[in-house]
Amino acid sequence: MTEGVLFGVGLGPGDPDLITRKAAGLIETAQVIAYPTLAGGASLARSIAADLIPLNATEIVMDVPMTTSRPPAQAAYDKGAADIAAVLDAGKDVVCLCEGDPFFYGSFMYLHARLSDRFQVEVIPGVTSLTACAARAGLPLVARNERLTILPGPLPEDELTRRIDGAESVAVLKVGRHLPKLRAVIDKLGLLDRAVYIERASMPEERICPLADAPDTAPYFSMILLTKGADPWL
Repeated sequence: MTEGVLFGVGLGPGDPDLITRKAAGLIETAQVIAYPTLAGGASLARSIAADLIPLNATEIVMDVPMTTSRPPAQAAYDKGAADIAAVLDAGKDVVCLCEGDPFFYGSFMYLHARLSDRFQVEVIPGVTSLTACAARAGLPLVARNERLTILPGPLPEDELTRRIDGAESVAVLKVGRHLPKLRAVIDKLGLLDRAVYIERASMPEERICPLADAPDTAPYFSMILLTKGADPWL
């Protein structure tokens, strides 16, 4: 029996219209769909692609706990990979949904690490949160020989200070509960007026404002963009 193929499909940042034609075609014809949920809640990935999922498709739900401890999440991906492997062994393809791009802070990379040595895996890129935020904010990030530095919000304050100070343009992802720390670091560097805050880019709840005006509590799907060149609001 021929083994099935695992497709890691990037869905983009949230707007269903930003799903690529290739991704949409795979979802519409899928017999088996896999996707993550967070701590037993609804799946954002599934909600983005909901209109494309066939009614008769089998769904594999991977419940990933929201915790800073890695073992519970690793166990969830172990189980998800085992469930997917059983379907692939039976000769069926699996389409795994992933917000944004599968290989840009995407959850699919953990399944890829567990399954790519045993099965054929194809990755379908998606619009990243980074490019979506820049587009929605109307903020060009880099040109010519400029450099873009991408940083995760949970980094220690001293490392954030050092890396932002030495950068030309900066994107800080995984803002969430780290927003007060990030704003303090950027303010201390004298760059607060250069920073833009974006949350839930391309979604109905989208919010874009100067970082100085951002709320004290940010959702997981939020980002800070900072440029040291032209005025970000021109």
